[in-house]
Amino acid sequence: MRVRLKYVSLSLFIFLLCAHVSPAFAATSLHVPGLSLSVSPSTSPAGVVNVVQILVLLTILSVAPAILIMMTAFTRIVVVLSFVRSALALQTTPPNQVIIGLSLFLTLFVMTPTFSAVNKDAVQPYLAGHMNQSTAIASAEYPFKVFMAKQTRIQDVDLFLQYQHMAPPKNLTSLPITTLVPAFAVSELETAFQIGFMIYIPFLIIDLVVATTLMSMGMMMLPPVLISLPFKLLLFVMVDGWYLVVKSLLAGFHG
Repeated sequence: MRVRLKYVSLSLFIFLLCAHVSPAFAATSLHVPGLSLSVSPSTSPAGVVNVVQILVLLTILSVAPAILIMMTAFTRIVVVLSFVRSALALQTTPPNQVIIGLSLFLTLFVMTPTFSAVNKDAVQPYLAGHMNQSTAIASAEYPFKVFMAKQTRIQDVDLFLQYQHMAPPKNLTSLPITTLVPAFAVSELETAFQIGFMIYIPFLIIDLVVATTLMSMGMMMLPPVLISLPFKLLLFVMVDGWYLVVKSLLAGFHG
């Protein structure tokens, strides 16, 4: 009974306090900021150019993930690093965030000459008003075409050209970007799987040796992965594995 009286008294006190404070808040004038959107005609070409630049920037940002994955070195790098983790039989080490982050920075490092060429030949002239939008897009495509053509196999390009019933182009400029991008992606996956196979071989040998040794000792119930994992890590650390993997990736792109 005393507990109920305590709760009732506390409720009455809170009610009286709110009733006393609410008139003070009601008397205080609150200023709520307003927001207005309007579209007005532009009186200068510079205003129209700024709007077009914003639209182009938003369009580029919307397709940026596809451009990063399909037109840069990101695909090969992230697949190879994933193969390294799988070959070591490590499920979550390094984490996905580390692999993707390292792949992004290696991609930026590899693609710096291409990005610089795009900025010099397309972005800056377009912002300065020295070329129109279509010319800027064509100028921006060419450095990417040069990079992708160096890494793309001829048979992959011929595959998509034959599917489109197109004759082989006379030069790189006349090769459609819609044909070169999927051919480049297929070539990158093929190259990444070849590198992954070479990475798997030494670790596979360690697994076979450990499994054979355990069977000869009659320890069939002991998982071979449990014993081979320390030896894999020891081998990878002794040969400076991350250095060799990154060096091979960079040499493959700049070779």
